[in-house]
Amino acid sequence: MNRLAGKQKRFVLPFDRSSERAAAVGRRDVAEAGPVPWLAIAAVIVTLGIFAVTMGLTYPLLALVLEAQGVDAALIGLNAAMTPLGLLAFSLVIPKVAQRFGAWQVVVASIALTGLVLLALGATRSLTLWFLLRFLLGIGINGLYVVSETWINQLSTAKVRGRVMGLYATVLSGGFAAGPFTLSLTGPDGWAPFLIGAGTAFASLPLLFLARRSLPAFANEQGPTLLRFLPLAPVLLTAVAILALFDQAVLSLLPIYALRHGLGEATAAAIVGVLAIGNVLLQYPIGWLSDRLSRRAVMIGCAVLAVAGSLALPFSITVPVVLWPLLILWGAVAFGVFTVALAELGDRFTGALLLAGNAAFAFMWGIGGIIGPPVAGGAMRLLGPEGLPLTLAVSFAALALLAGLRRDQG
Repeated sequence: MNRLAGKQKRFVLPFDRSSERAAAVGRRDVAEAGPVPWLAIAAVIVTLGIFAVTMGLTYPLLALVLEAQGVDAALIGLNAAMTPLGLLAFSLVIPKVAQRFGAWQVVVASIALTGLVLLALGATRSLTLWFLLRFLLGIGINGLYVVSETWINQLSTAKVRGRVMGLYATVLSGGFAAGPFTLSLTGPDGWAPFLIGAGTAFASLPLLFLARRSLPAFANEQGPTLLRFLPLAPVLLTAVAILALFDQAVLSLLPIYALRHGLGEATAAAIVGVLAIGNVLLQYPIGWLSDRLSRRAVMIGCAVLAVAGSLALPFSITVPVVLWPLLILWGAVAFGVFTVALAELGDRFTGALLLAGNAAFAFMWGIGGIIGPPVAGGAMRLLGPEGLPLTLAVSFAALALLAGLRRDQG
C-alpha cells in the first residue's frame, strides 16, 4: 500500500476524487478484483444493529436503576464514565489482541462478555461491583465494534463504501433507538430488561456464524499499534472526536438547553429523539454523495452545515415550525462527518493497518465523549444556555478548517 501517493502537493478541485484514488493505488478493492460480498456485509451490519438494541436499552436502564436506589447524581455520572474508560483502555491493545487470537475470536468473546456482564448487572445492586462491570462492558462493546467496522470497510469497495457506511449508520441508529422503546415496555425493575438485553446481545451471533467464511482475518498480519497510527490520519481522528463531543453534549445538555428556553419537559425530552431522526434517514444519502464526490469535500460540507445548525439553534428553539426540521438536518450532517470519515479510512488503509485505524477511532470517540459534556457544560455556566451551541459551532468550525487545510495530508 502506497500511503505517500496521497501526499503529493498539487491543486485539487473541491469535487475531484482523483487524489483519493491515487492514495489507494495497489489496493485490491480499488482494482475491483471481485464482486462485493453483499451477504457478508449485510450479516455484519444486521448483527451490529441487533447488538445496538442492547446498547440502546442498557444506558437508560442502568441510570434509572441507580436513580431509584437514591444514588447521588455525581456518582451516577462517575459510574457511567466507566464504560468509555473501558473502551479507551481496550482501544490501546485491541489490534494486538486481534492479531494474536484472531478477529473472529475477539468478536465472539466481546459479545459473550457483554451478555454475561448484563446478567451480572441484573444479579447485583452493589455500586462497587457496578464500577467494575461497567468497565468490562466498555471492553465488550469496543471489541465488537472495532473489529466489525474493520470487516465492513475491508469487505467494501471504494465505489460503494460511502453507501455501505451510510447503511451501517442507519441500521445502528435504528437499533439504538429501539433500545429505549423496549425499556419503556418492560420498565427498569426486575430481571426482564437485563434478560432482554443479554438475550439480544447473544442473538446477534447466529448471522456472524453464517458469514464466518467470508469475514477477513488479521491474525497473521503485523500492523502498527494504536499510538503509532494516530499521526497517520489526524483529520479523520479529529472528526471522530468532534462527533463524539457533539453526541455526548447534546444527549446530556440539549434537554436542559430547551428547558432554560422555556420549553416543557415533554418537548425537551423529544428534542434528542428528533435530532436522531436525521441520523436514521439521511446517512445513506450522505454516503451516496461521498461516493460521487470527494469524501473530504463532503466532510467539510457536513461540518460547515453543522456550524450553521449550531448557530441557528438559538433563533429557532422557540419556533417549532423551524426547530423540528432544523434538528433533523443538524443531526444528519453532524453524524455524516463520522459516516464519511469511516469511508475515507477504508479508502486509505487495509488489513492490520485498518484494524489499528478503527481502534484509533474508538479511542478518539472515548476522548471526545468524555470531554464533551464538561466542556459544553462549563460554557453554559460561563455564557448561559447559548454556551452549548457556541461550543458545538466552534468545534465543527475547527474541523472544517483543519480538513480544508490538510485535504491531501490525512
